[in-house]
Amino acid sequence: MALLRNELLKTYTRWRTYIGFLAIGAIVPLVEIGLKLEGGSLARNATRGLSADFLIMGNVFNGYFVTQFLMNSLWVHIPFLISLVAGDQLAGEGTGGTFRILLIRPPSRTRILGIKYLTTLIYTASLVIFLAVLSVGLGIALFGTGDLLIPGRTISILSQAEAPWRLTGAFGFAIVSMWCVASLAFLFSSLVENAIGPIIGTMAVIIVFLLMTNIPISLFATIRPYLFTTYLDVWQEVLEYKVQWSTLALHVSYLAAYSIGFYIATWYIFVKKDVLS
Repeated sequence: MALLRNELLKTYTRWRTYIGFLAIGAIVPLVEIGLKLEGGSLARNATRGLSADFLIMGNVFNGYFVTQFLMNSLWVHIPFLISLVAGDQLAGEGTGGTFRILLIRPPSRTRILGIKYLTTLIYTASLVIFLAVLSVGLGIALFGTGDLLIPGRTISILSQAEAPWRLTGAFGFAIVSMWCVASLAFLFSSLVENAIGPIIGTMAVIIVFLLMTNIPISLFATIRPYLFTTYLDVWQEVLEYKVQWSTLALHVSYLAAYSIGFYIATWYIFVKKDVLS
């Protein structure tokens, strides 16, 4: 526990750690205040096609709707904020020249790596939880509560009683999704001694894989199921009108398998690493 406490203290005393929190702390209020000033035009545009056939009662432009809008808007950008810290966990020791001092201590390399990885996962979860608390809390304060309108290829409306646990589940699975991204950045962090490389490498992989995931080309379609980016939006499945739990569990298992695979590769590289400084 002392080793974990020291790693958490080291991580949460670096200024780089708070870039993500500051970015989210600035973006979420700006977006929500902007939506407030627009007076609900986003929800009206989403339901325009239904107005001729259905009468929608209640407050659908509420804090829950704004929260899922923010999740859809930011889930591609959050990986960059996560890689800022995850990519620095091992590479930062190389940059600071503290690897040799770290590894001559009694804990084994495996234990040191495990503690650093756990610290990375805790940071990732804390960033997503911060997004959840800020977006839901401010959203309810500005827009109130109501049924959860989910626009897309089809439009679903979840009851006000169901919306809180659905959003809680969505953020929970978003943490699992971002753990996979953090694991990739952590892997790249073991390969270099400068944190810039893991950050750029992680985002490059995500951007390329997302393009392959979304571009409708038959060649990409064959490899799409094997790309972890195919499942990064797994949290959206919790917000479907009827949750397909078996499919959701399968996609989460894929993300977990990728995270474990990234960590095993990191462990192999780290225990074999010849530390010169």
